[in-house]
Amino acid sequence: MGRMTSRRPVVRVRDGAHTTRPDTLTVEEPLEIRVGGKALSITMRTPGDDFDLAAGFLVGEGVVRAATDIRAIRYCAGATADGGNTYNVLDVTLADGVAPPDASVERTFYTTSSCGLCGKASLDAVRTTVPWPVAADPFTTDAATLAALPDELRAAQRVFDRTGGLHAAGLFDGDGELLCLREDVGRHNAVDKVVGWATRDGKLPLPGTALMVSGRASFELVQKAVMAGIPLLAAVSAPSSLAVDLAAELGLTLVGFLRGTSMNVYTRPDRLGLQPS
Repeated sequence: MGRMTSRRPVVRVRDGAHTTRPDTLTVEEPLEIRVGGKALSITMRTPGDDFDLAAGFLVGEGVVRAATDIRAIRYCAGATADGGNTYNVLDVTLADGVAPPDASVERTFYTTSSCGLCGKASLDAVRTTVPWPVAADPFTTDAATLAALPDELRAAQRVFDRTGGLHAAGLFDGDGELLCLREDVGRHNAVDKVVGWATRDGKLPLPGTALMVSGRASFELVQKAVMAGIPLLAAVSAPSSLAVDLAAELGLTLVGFLRGTSMNVYTRPDRLGLQPS
């Protein structure tokens, strides 16, 4: 299967002098996700945890809710002209009685690693029915626990240390203990891999947990969190206006600019023992 890193020559310039040396880069390759043999999406991703990525993607789309909804996931042989296996095409077989994806939520067959919403049929299609409403989740934590999450996330990023070119998503409990971390060139892929891990391990829904992501918080990351029953999403950078609107609508606690001891709490600050002044 594909590697997460690759070596390339680079000319390094320092103080007017230059040298040629190998550099370690993050691998980015396409992954086509099929359901029942029918192409559903192509996303640019970092190879690794591909089965989790596919399962998490299907949770976010409202297709599956549990490990028992998936009969099998396999790499497709014959993906090349000579019948070889590129390990870049997956086919998911759903369990009997599980409806295939509706045509209204199908993506066009290319999704960039940076923007999971690209190619959505419509905004309404993204607002998938939430199977586990998070608004009533009694989960609470405190600002000090949240403030420690970025360092915990960064410390667990093995591939980032070698490349500097990966996003990360980490699932934490209310005490700040890391339950699962996944890395990928795309933020939404990293989240799908975390959700897929939980799905395939029979852990959905995920009440009483917090999802920490590198980068910004988009509408789709909010959607993916609530579709997995996660009541809190934190990001080191800014959320979009649509992300805040959806979080408020669904009762998710959304935290942005989580850096050091400072943060912006955009929705449901009561989960952190805070009230708007």
